[in-house]
Amino acid sequence: MDTIFALSSGAPPAGIGIVRLTGPQVQAALSALCGKVPEPRRAVRAAFRDNAGEQIDDGIALYFPAPHSVTGEDVGELHCHGGRAVVAALEAALAEIAGCRRAEPGEFTRRAFANGRIDLAEAEGLGDLLSAETEIQRRAAMAMTGGVFSGVVDTWRERLLGLSAEVEASLDFAEEDDVGALGDGFASALAALSDELGDALSAPHAEMLKEGFRVALAGPPNAGKSTLFNALVESEAAITADIAGTTRDVLVQSVAIDGIAFSFVDMAGLRSETEDRIEAIGIERAEAEIAKADVVLWLGPEGDGPDGCWDVDAQCDRAGHRPKSSPDFTLSAQTGEGVAQLRSALVQRARLAMPAPGQAALNRRQRGLIAAAHDALTEAAALRDPLLVGESLRRARLGFDALLGRASTEDVLDAVFGRFCLGK
Repeated sequence: MDTIFALSSGAPPAGIGIVRLTGPQVQAALSALCGKVPEPRRAVRAAFRDNAGEQIDDGIALYFPAPHSVTGEDVGELHCHGGRAVVAALEAALAEIAGCRRAEPGEFTRRAFANGRIDLAEAEGLGDLLSAETEIQRRAAMAMTGGVFSGVVDTWRERLLGLSAEVEASLDFAEEDDVGALGDGFASALAALSDELGDALSAPHAEMLKEGFRVALAGPPNAGKSTLFNALVESEAAITADIAGTTRDVLVQSVAIDGIAFSFVDMAGLRSETEDRIEAIGIERAEAEIAKADVVLWLGPEGDGPDGCWDVDAQCDRAGHRPKSSPDFTLSAQTGEGVAQLRSALVQRARLAMPAPGQAALNRRQRGLIAAAHDALTEAAALRDPLLVGESLRRARLGFDALLGRASTEDVLDAVFGRFCLGK
């Protein structure tokens, strides 16, 4: 197996650069560059030299022997000055050592997974942690990478193994007096486990954390959607004018408010008839956006909005404005009146839809596997033949194993680890 290396710190120039390496040639590489292998887990000052003996830099070296390292292999770290030339020279010197090569994206984490240091769910959480941009994303990723979800799956799996053992006993000793058929206790335990899987499927999704709580601004032309959109995202992202139909396409702006990611959507004004083909396409897209929004802010006639929308009485500052009788919010995006209250209400609604602090959020792959396990348990509950029940339980167990990477194809692993950076 090759020894791999990569810059694990930020892109140069920086105050410090950290080049990490892992694999069987770590000790040889540290000896070649530093003149010796540092004592395990002790930072040692060293002069880094290339194979010609020329000094590259003066820095710090560390050595973490296998198997008690982040990858389960020998790991080394070279802390140098973070200039481009220094990092490039250090990497070039490592590349000249036999058995050493530059790492592929995610290869460090993939080796940690292969060596049993982390499971697949923890690896996915680590990937989410690296890409986290808001506080709630960070907390959900920490719950996943810290093993919260893995512990839950392990508990599910142990309970499922117990149920499978009952089924096997009923099959092996069906004719003996001390072991009877599957009873009410089995059915209730199976139902309880199935209910927990259902609760997990109904919990907030990881995609919402990444893409943001989606807020669509809808209404007829000239209702003030683009002006309110600009006020909510605090930029002149949308063109505003008194001309009806100014907005033709869907405009999405992502912002973070109070640590929560939002995606605000401005769109074409809705009206039943138009001779403008481009505007008609914009209206079709607007209707699609309304269907997938988490909240719709309706700026049109009172009571005409989609089910569950927030009725907004906008443009309250305009002369001759006819107020709505009982809107959810009254505001003026031009003067700012009422905008802060709307933004605060959106934050409160989004927090209810997002994972609670410390709760792991499941991605599409994980939900698919849990859904398959849930279907298998539902099928098992409806069956009477213990042999068929056992087969359904086996399929559910395969789903649990795949969640943690105990049964994963190379394609799945490539997809998971391929989104990591080089030094991870």
